[in-house]
Amino acid sequence: MRVAPAIFCILFFLNDAIGQHPVVYCTNSEIISLKQGISLYPSLSSSFREMKAAVDPFIGKEVDVPLPKDAAGGYTHDKHKANYTLMFNAGLLYQLTGNKEYAELVRKMFLKYAALNPALTKHPQATTNSPGRLFWQALNDANWLVYTGIAFDCIHHYLSVSDRQKIAEGAFKPEVDFFTKDLRNWFDIIHNQALWACAGIGIVGIATDNSDYINIALKGTSLTGKYGFWANLDQLFSPDGYYVEGPYYARYALLPVYLFANALNNKFPQYKVFAYRDSILQKALSCALQQTNLDGSFYGYNDALKDKTFFTNEIVEALNISRKAYGKDITLLPVAKLQSRVTLSKGGMLIASDLATTKNIPAHLAYRSVEYTDGASGDKGGVSILRSGRTDSLTSLIFKYASHGMGHGHFDRLNINLYDNGHEILQDYGAVRFINIEQKWGGRYLPETKTFAQQTIAHNTIAVDGASDFNANENASEQYTPVKLFSNIKEPYIQVVSAAENRAYNGVGLHRTLYMLSLKEYSKPLIVDVFKANSNTVHQYDLPFYYLGNLINTNFRYTYFGNGQTTLGAHNGYQYLWKEAEAPVVKGTMQFTFLQHNTYYSISSLGGDSTSAYFARIGANDSSFNLRREPAYIIRKKGNNETFVNVIEAHGNFNPTTEISANAYPSVKHILLLRDDEQYTVLKIELKQAIIRIAQSNRDTGTKTQHSININGEPINWSGPYTIQIFNQTTD
Repeated sequence: MRVAPAIFCILFFLNDAIGQHPVVYCTNSEIISLKQGISLYPSLSSSFREMKAAVDPFIGKEVDVPLPKDAAGGYTHDKHKANYTLMFNAGLLYQLTGNKEYAELVRKMFLKYAALNPALTKHPQATTNSPGRLFWQALNDANWLVYTGIAFDCIHHYLSVSDRQKIAEGAFKPEVDFFTKDLRNWFDIIHNQALWACAGIGIVGIATDNSDYINIALKGTSLTGKYGFWANLDQLFSPDGYYVEGPYYARYALLPVYLFANALNNKFPQYKVFAYRDSILQKALSCALQQTNLDGSFYGYNDALKDKTFFTNEIVEALNISRKAYGKDITLLPVAKLQSRVTLSKGGMLIASDLATTKNIPAHLAYRSVEYTDGASGDKGGVSILRSGRTDSLTSLIFKYASHGMGHGHFDRLNINLYDNGHEILQDYGAVRFINIEQKWGGRYLPETKTFAQQTIAHNTIAVDGASDFNANENASEQYTPVKLFSNIKEPYIQVVSAAENRAYNGVGLHRTLYMLSLKEYSKPLIVDVFKANSNTVHQYDLPFYYLGNLINTNFRYTYFGNGQTTLGAHNGYQYLWKEAEAPVVKGTMQFTFLQHNTYYSISSLGGDSTSAYFARIGANDSSFNLRREPAYIIRKKGNNETFVNVIEAHGNFNPTTEISANAYPSVKHILLLRDDEQYTVLKIELKQAIIRIAQSNRDTGTKTQHSININGEPINWSGPYTIQIFNQTTD
């Protein structure tokens, strides 16, 4: 763990820097450059005009600062959120134009908050152990501190000494005291909300020249360094930059991190905050962006909302500040170009200049196969993303074997998701929430997030005996993480990753290995999924595939239940799944094909005497219609040691204009399991144009271990955890 910079010298720095405002978001020298840049760079100019158009209608008018009463989505909630945005924008416009009307607008609003805030108590709509005062949760109050702290800094020299004192004591101090005294247990935690709280108090501290606030923000209320900004940077991000709560919350956490880091760097360059932990902030941004789809949406695992993209303000700010801190990065310019806006900051001006002067910027971020460790020391599992193809034809397979992910994590050990051609194919449900829509439980997370979306059966991984891993106990899940056994993502044609989880279910070991094979005969990669469940006793193993699209064909017969539908179970998320159809026993190679965005996808699976298949649909027992009505294909096996072998492939297309369907059938003909025991698994996949034989070691996964086995009189010798042999075959 890295040691945080010493704090004892803050008072010296503060005394040396008093009067240097603005300093939080921009410095005086940066403002001078920005004024010139606005006339030079189109994207900077358009961002300036957009901000001005949003603020000018409020000039000379009284802005409502209402008594808080509504949950998320209600008038008072939205008004206070709009107010802090208005104050931030108007403060920045004052610096850029010198027009005192902008500063006066902010001053009047501040004085209203200075009169309102001291009288506030816990918000009337609060439902959590971290209630807010202006908003229903303290997190939103922290947002208010971040933006209004910047606004105060921007108009600092416009304000009289008396006004500064009124605002500091009336608007800011009640919020800071509430966080650090009443909500001390919430402030002193390691969590994205603590990052926002630290950034809010730290920014206000820099804006008001309050060294006590800065100390608390950096080191926690006890000033020991166990909590606070540095501790959160140490513990929330892995050495690779992976954020423990997943990419959706990485997006949210990056904004306060970058805004506060920028303020610290402007005020205290001696800290070298952007070099902290081997430039962890640069890695965190890169890691978050690599966990996005071609449309910019963040991958949907953990408590994610799928419409959050890198077009959001959080990533625009982080990207622009990163440009200032770390220099020009050509690989990130496609994101900046797609965002089509910049911040009114030095970093925004540099990005605007890059966009204006760089030729042939690619259409998309340079996505690549990546692996990220999880945990402060990188020892708590991780995430692998196997990719094949280019630009719009990119195929991305996500394998999650990370830690639970704190309060926003899911019970999804060894889960996979698939994206292809810019579309989600095998989905993660994400969170059940209509954010800031008051009618849906005040915009909060809905109960079905815990009762369905977080449960194991809601994911593309094995659920044992109708239960969720760790019995859906978050504390138990946080104690253990899966173990990556081996991987190879450097080969362009054969990529592989393997991980095991032996603690999620008592007496059951889970071991999943994924192969992404790019064969010259096929335009899309084949994904071979070998998922082993081992136990000394008999269990029911359910492996769902939450596909998006329309069922086209199966090679097995099933019974459709029509009006007689029942649920798959009564607990652990099963109660939300309608059983639409069932195939009680499916032997041989079972195949299921669906159509999504005019591309065919097939899942070919190894059946057997204990194998059954179900078609299910989300939405049972959901009288409030909180859940999306989406389908699932579930393969069930019963036994002690069972191995699921699935080959997932994209093939052909349907042209709705010409009404022509091409290559609509899967290439897989047969799947055979040649050997499967504690030591080795050997399988044979017969395709139309090739035969693939995969042999993997289930025990000794050393990279230099020599293996020699005999299959039907034929020796197979190899070095390392696996070998893949591909033989050409005459097309039928």
